[in-house]
Amino acid sequence: MSMPDAMPLPGVGEELKQAKEIEDAEKYSFMATVTKAPKKQIQFADDMQEFTKFPTKTGRRSLSRSISQSSTDSYSSAASYTDSSDDEVSPREKQQTNSKGSSNFCVKNIKQAEFGRREIEIAEQDMSALISLRKRAQGEKPLAGAKIVGCTHITAQTAVLIETLCALGAQCRWSACNIYSTQNEVAAALAEAGVAVFAWKGESEDDFWWCIDRCVNMDGWQANMILDDGGDLTHWVYKKYPNVFKKIRGIVEESVTGVHRLYQLSKAGKLCVPAMNVNDSVTKQKFDNLYCCRESILDGLKRTTDVMFGGKQVVVCGYGEVGKGCCAALKALGAIVYITEIDPICALQACMDGFRVVKLNEVIRQVDVVITCTGNKNVVTREHLDRMKNSCIVCNMGHSNTEIDVTSLRTPELTWERVRSQVDHVIWPDGKRVVLLAEGRLLNLSCSTVPTFVLSITATTQALALIELYNAPEGRYKQDVYLLPKKMVCSPATLLFLDEYVASLHLPSFDAHLTELTDDQAKYLGLNKNGPFKPNYYRY
Repeated sequence: MSMPDAMPLPGVGEELKQAKEIEDAEKYSFMATVTKAPKKQIQFADDMQEFTKFPTKTGRRSLSRSISQSSTDSYSSAASYTDSSDDEVSPREKQQTNSKGSSNFCVKNIKQAEFGRREIEIAEQDMSALISLRKRAQGEKPLAGAKIVGCTHITAQTAVLIETLCALGAQCRWSACNIYSTQNEVAAALAEAGVAVFAWKGESEDDFWWCIDRCVNMDGWQANMILDDGGDLTHWVYKKYPNVFKKIRGIVEESVTGVHRLYQLSKAGKLCVPAMNVNDSVTKQKFDNLYCCRESILDGLKRTTDVMFGGKQVVVCGYGEVGKGCCAALKALGAIVYITEIDPICALQACMDGFRVVKLNEVIRQVDVVITCTGNKNVVTREHLDRMKNSCIVCNMGHSNTEIDVTSLRTPELTWERVRSQVDHVIWPDGKRVVLLAEGRLLNLSCSTVPTFVLSITATTQALALIELYNAPEGRYKQDVYLLPKKMVCSPATLLFLDEYVASLHLPSFDAHLTELTDDQAKYLGLNKNGPFKPNYYRY
């Protein structure tokens, strides 16, 4: 028995016909839009150009800041509580007091203190070594009487360091070493806790030096210790207040740039106090510089550009510990990585790690990303920038903003467009765009965050260096630059082996169990069973 042909439901045929007509009409409308696309795109570009014009602020804000006005905006989680409603008012022009009535600070918004306190408490959970040091030494107060003026990145992690120093007896006044890295809510929390902090995200150059000056120049208070990151604070004291060094017992410096400046002062016979080079301690060099940058380079680039690294050609300038960390991360994601180096030993290491060592001029036209990690100046020049391909990403992982010649880009023939917080498109007359991140300043702390655990290692090392310099008997350290000592006498009954001690404080986080030498093994190696386990000349 044959089945009858299926009959369409009443009205369905008419509905299908109407749907087809609507579809054709939409297709025609879409095609008409595509046909007119060039005109529409030109109009859109004009609209965007108008949208991205930033008002030039009068007063203290410099040209570079007015071009990049939205640098004060919050993009990363590091500054997620910034209130944009008061961006037009400089913190220097506000009258703020904390809950105790003190106004001895200058931050973006003291009302953000509660949020900042939460950030600090979260950081403390992953900085167990610093908290352990705080609890161990709190009774002894090894920094009682210390008046520390500091200039570092002001983040939740450094806040834990600052509050540890206070718990150990020190008085602290603090400013930021980078105009973009301050977490506003953390600065507010420190101010609420009574720390004299002068910093906010998006400072102008004038603001930057004003904040440092306010930390140093305080009636009735004079620093006797300096904790610096980059050497700007030390430079300012030498330039403006050289008499302060009569009371300074020592300087602790943690960056390549700052250490270089200290060695220059020492060589010229102008270093008038002892200085501790924390940057080249094992726990700073091998952990913060290497492992921290290995993770944070990708974080900063992803947040700002959404770039996919697989198959991208990247040139990393410098194969020190920072460069090694960056290259390891980029290689793991499938990037094709080139290295530029001046040191044959570092160059050979790069070759053995599977990277091709080149001169920047040889690859500048073809690479997709340029990253500087040298601590030098003018590593990427205007000539390099002129030769880069369209949409090349340029950024810096060194402390100072001198590695990329950004000043040469501040010319009338080039157009700057701010497309995201800390992301500028620099446009050449022919339409070529170079993507510049953080205006050439430190990428990871300007555009993202850094791993708390690694900073715990560095912060613990800094705290111990301050304790060592502050308590050292007269004559132990002369007017020179010193590496962190292998041994540190904390009390007549306590001897610490600094780098090893800092490392041991962090091992419980991994549930790591150290093997102990037997008496016979220790005798065979000529070692004390409790350390130190490596001689001073050992290279980790």
